[in-house]
Amino acid sequence: MDGQRDEQHDDDRDTPAAGGDLPRPNGRWAALAGPLRRIGLIGAVLAIALVGAALGVLAGGRVDTDIGPFRANLSVSPARDGGTTVDIPPLGALLLDSHDGPTHLTVRLGALDQGRTEALLDDPASISRASQSAVEDVRSGIMRLGLRTLGASVLVTLILAGLIFRNSRRTAWAGGLALVFTAGSLGTAAATLRPQAIEEPRYEGLLVNAPAIVGDARRIANDYTKYAEQLQRLVGNVSQLYTTVSALPVYEPAPGTTRVLHVSDMHLNPTGWQLIRTVVEQFGIDVVIDTGDITDWGSEPEASFVGSISLLKKPYVFIRGNHDSDKTAAAVARQSNAIVLDNSTTTVAGLTIAGIGDPRFTPDKNTSPAGSGLTPLVADQVVGAGIDLAATVRAAPRPVNIALVHDPASAGPLSGTCPLVLAGHTHARQVSKLPQAPGQQPTTLMVEGSTGGAGLRGLEGEKPTPLSMSVLYFDQQKMLQAYDTITVGGTGQAQVNLERRLVENPTAGTPPSGTPTPTPTPTS
Repeated sequence: MDGQRDEQHDDDRDTPAAGGDLPRPNGRWAALAGPLRRIGLIGAVLAIALVGAALGVLAGGRVDTDIGPFRANLSVSPARDGGTTVDIPPLGALLLDSHDGPTHLTVRLGALDQGRTEALLDDPASISRASQSAVEDVRSGIMRLGLRTLGASVLVTLILAGLIFRNSRRTAWAGGLALVFTAGSLGTAAATLRPQAIEEPRYEGLLVNAPAIVGDARRIANDYTKYAEQLQRLVGNVSQLYTTVSALPVYEPAPGTTRVLHVSDMHLNPTGWQLIRTVVEQFGIDVVIDTGDITDWGSEPEASFVGSISLLKKPYVFIRGNHDSDKTAAAVARQSNAIVLDNSTTTVAGLTIAGIGDPRFTPDKNTSPAGSGLTPLVADQVVGAGIDLAATVRAAPRPVNIALVHDPASAGPLSGTCPLVLAGHTHARQVSKLPQAPGQQPTTLMVEGSTGGAGLRGLEGEKPTPLSMSVLYFDQQKMLQAYDTITVGGTGQAQVNLERRLVENPTAGTPPSGTPTPTPTPTS
């Protein structure tokens, strides 16, 4: 009976009382409750510290910094294998195995800072100082990034722990652990840093083609100094353009004059956009005409390069070059101010313009340029494009003022159909008169050089290709009266060449290739 009473008493202790109160733990559970509770609290503090540190890194682990005249964004993020990504919009990215640890560094290159660029122009010696201080700029930016990341991770963890625990001691522990986690991750990255990783990058996007086009990283490093000097001079030359324009020979465009900027063969060079914007604003351009090869490979990632068209705020008439794909043309057409012609006509600023895209798509450069041994098949394609456009011009409801082709080999069939044909492709400026058929109007062919300095291929020789474009002046009858040729960044000579040429007897179709009026050529 005593045994049965003892069992009954044990059952009473393990069963809630009639009033609903929970029983107090017996001896076995009481011995384990304290350690289990402490382990749970420690786990919760660790979890909050990890989550808070990660959120803090994602939210605050980024800084904007100046590297010379350029703006760059540095950011860190949690990662398993570390490393560095250098984003170079719109070309792609470089992936560097620069360090180990759970921290990934991303460097996103931005645009030129206008204020810092103007300061460099005011003091030419500061360009050299900016180049020398670039490494220090990067080091300073990374130091600020590290401090900001530490502060953000601790602050976010303290806020999160305070809201969850509502206990100052546990909140302080969580903040301290977040500091240890973040500092340890950054310290691991610093301790395992491999500077030589810059010599063995992996490429993404369009930069996959960089080794084949430019060379390996060592060659890039060896050649960069020369190219950097050219770019520095180019920045200075843009400002000198303003001074040169003010000293041009007197040519007062009559009221109603239409100003057209002819560009061609940008080949993905973002520096070309800077020069185009300068000329559009300084010369009061009404229409920009682009005769093709705005990209290099015609791939979809390159489409972001054409986004600068909309920033010009002027009509932009475009035809496809042999390096531009249908996707390239579609990307241009999506710009609000762009007009893409493909065996069609348009009227802009009073000018009727006809144009046709290049019939080829040869980004691998298998096709020879005009005048360099075109195969019969390619010649048929190129000349055929001119024949098609000539038929379109003759059938147009109003007289065509300008016809656009990419390859000058397409221009022949257009003789007599319009007074002016614009082309590109050869990367060399040339002005000539097309053979005139009896009884037909004379036609002038103007071939533009490369506004993008031929892109990356412009670096293949010892002398990078200069950037070139032309400003055309049309009177109220839409006849060409004069034009300015602009050449920027000649190798070995820090100069801007700006020459104004007047057209004699434009109604007779005399090609505007006579002796130019003298123009000062600033050098530095």
